Amino acid sequence: MRSNRNHDRQRLEQELRGENYTSLLRRLHETHAFLRRFGDWTDFIAFMREGTSDDPLKEKALLVILKAHAADRDPRWRAVLLAVFWPGLDSIFHRKKHWDTDPDERWQNVQWAFLQTVCKLDVDRRGDRLVQRLINGTIHRLHDEYRRLWRVGERETAFDPEQLEELLAGGEELDFDAMDLRSKQEAEIKRLREHADAGRISEADFLLLVGTRVYGKTAAQYARETGISSDLARKRRLRAEAAIRRYEEGR
Repeated sequence: MRSNRNHDRQRLEQELRGENYTSLLRRLHETHAFLRRFGDWTDFIAFMREGTSDDPLKEKALLVILKAHAADRDPRWRAVLLAVFWPGLDSIFHRKKHWDTDPDERWQNVQWAFLQTVCKLDVDRRGDRLVQRLINGTIHRLHDEYRRLWRVGERETAFDPEQLEELLAGGEELDFDAMDLRSKQEAEIKRLREHADAGRISEADFLLLVGTRVYGKTAAQYARETGISSDLARKRRLRAEAAIRRYEEGR
């Protein structure tokens, strides 16, 4: 699992070196002179990850990114923030392993909680202690999600082999689709991850498709949770699905 996460991190950082993201940084250079010391996002991320989290310059730089995101909800800002906070999210992933023994599921939920926290953070009302607020907010949202899952789990009835044999012998019909749901979800996440790793869809598209295709959220629900417009979410989903379909039909 660690090798997969390392690969995902490297892929994300490589994506940030592309012109699509470099132009975003140049745009900030025009309005925030102190950011001109960073020639690319690699320099920016390295600076943000080193030293202490309460460095005033880090707070200032982070506030610029968060305000830019609040203004236009461009998913590229979230990709930058995901790269900056990757070590912190990795730490949460390890510290909360007792919440979920499935590492793939746990890592996906950590990323999802972080992106939701980014979208809900009100930096106009309060613009200090941003690193702590993002990390703490991620942990709280992650816990809320698992608490919801735990409640669902408490209502589910587990079958042991003897009960299963008795039910089959009695001719009662079992909901095999429901019992097999988790394995189907894992297979779909793996399939989407392969398309993302191959560059057919972006990391943002991957998260969108996991949320809608795997976990059953509508494009409108996903849009509300991540702070983008419903129309944009629908268009991105259609575009990503079309890219996957073109590849799979052409094989």
